[in-house]
Amino acid sequence: MSTANLDSADLKAVTYGGLIREDVMNKIWDISKIPLPFTDMIGSEKSKQEYKEWTTDELAAVDTTNAIVDGSDATGNNTATGLRVGNHHQISDKVVRVSTRADASDTIGRTKELSYQLMRRMQELKRDVEAIALLNQASVADDGDSTAGKVGGLPSWLTTSAYHGAGAGADGGFSTSTGLTVARTKGTKRALTEALVRDCVQSVYAEGGDPTKFMSVPVVIRKFSEYLFTSSARVATLMSDQGKSREAATALGSVNVFVTDFGTLTLVPNRLQQLYDTTVADAFILDPEYLALTYLKGYQTSPLAKTGLAENRHMTVDWSLIVNTEKAHGMIGDIDTALDVTAS
Repeated sequence: MSTANLDSADLKAVTYGGLIREDVMNKIWDISKIPLPFTDMIGSEKSKQEYKEWTTDELAAVDTTNAIVDGSDATGNNTATGLRVGNHHQISDKVVRVSTRADASDTIGRTKELSYQLMRRMQELKRDVEAIALLNQASVADDGDSTAGKVGGLPSWLTTSAYHGAGAGADGGFSTSTGLTVARTKGTKRALTEALVRDCVQSVYAEGGDPTKFMSVPVVIRKFSEYLFTSSARVATLMSDQGKSREAATALGSVNVFVTDFGTLTLVPNRLQQLYDTTVADAFILDPEYLALTYLKGYQTSPLAKTGLAENRHMTVDWSLIVNTEKAHGMIGDIDTALDVTAS
């Protein structure tokens, strides 16, 4: 602080709060993105009950001994009933409470505080649904008392083409005796391998599926992409545009499509998919045609009783996950995200 003249430090030091006005940008910078990769790629359905049910069916295995004598009577019975499965709904919510003074105040980056809060909390609610649908969560029936209903997350459905780490790793799956899904058991973490991806795609294809998406947490997608540039993969080559164009050359340093013998997979990073712990993740091989979110009550905002000088809102969604047939999808579990991808 200069003693020879009045400077800005002198103005800031004036009691109370100084004499210099604040210079705050009238904009809010937000790093939490809104895209919902899983929700956006699958279908949407309506429910009429909190327990959404559907039936699955499949053709019998090929019978290579299928031959009968000319003129013989028909015998046996080849009819089949399929399977009836279902998933419970889950109610997810957000509560917004804004005082009338706060809503009337001249705030930074928004016109009305109530409207801003409602918009942001709705975005959070949709992000919650995205993450929960991919969670290794068993389905739970709501008892109307102390137990909230829960959706059976995708890992709790997948059994036919589910690849777990060694040790205690075991399938979950739908139980026909309880009508609930069971969470899978975590196995020993291991590196993702190209062989695992190919095996999983082949298994889904053999069951009749046509997978098109490989979805996982960002670090797994990156490591798989980096692996595809190595000599072990023999798949991708680092390239750059070295033509005579005046535009800057473009170096290609990632792979977002992986072509297998049984389908072409688009690599989809999902920043909302959760880790089991700090270094363990799942990767899903999906056919989006056989997945959907279903809603008993869609996203809605309802007014709560007014309490004094405040506006109160309750934001809810009553939803569930439909896995039309789990055989259309695969899962590679217990991936150690700290390890590089290998060939086998």
